[in-house]
Amino acid sequence: MRAVLQRTLRSQVTVDGEVVGRIGAGLTVLLGVGPEDTATDVQYMKDKILHLRIFEDDAGKMNRSLLDTAGELLIVSQFTLYGDCRKGRRPGFSSAAPPELAKRLYEELAAACRAEGVTVATGIFAAEMQVELVNDGPVTMLLDSRKLF
Repeated sequence: MRAVLQRTLRSQVTVDGEVVGRIGAGLTVLLGVGPEDTATDVQYMKDKILHLRIFEDDAGKMNRSLLDTAGELLIVSQFTLYGDCRKGRRPGFSSAAPPELAKRLYEELAAACRAEGVTVATGIFAAEMQVELVNDGPVTMLLDSRKLF
């Protein structure tokens, strides 16, 4: 599982002109699922997303987590995080999970974060979406549940 985390002041996702997910301050997460991913990867991502200390404390140090700040979470599925651009000019997506698995794990991650008391909004899996955000910092982090980076 791969994720791009962006600390945001607000963000929203729109499908067919309708806002389907919106949050205030917190994290906007673009999430890709790989074919070998399991519930273990969901747990790893949930723990990292909720506990990663990338919010500033009173001294201006990145020392607070999403849970510490009572921040909100927008999770948007993005299979292109598994795009391979090393060969040719068109990315290949054979490293992305099949849609059934990807949707299930995407929904499990959202549910697991909600179970921790976090306000979670999502996009619509496999829809053509427009994501708007105001990046705070900017702070952008990359996560991989297989620890490849």
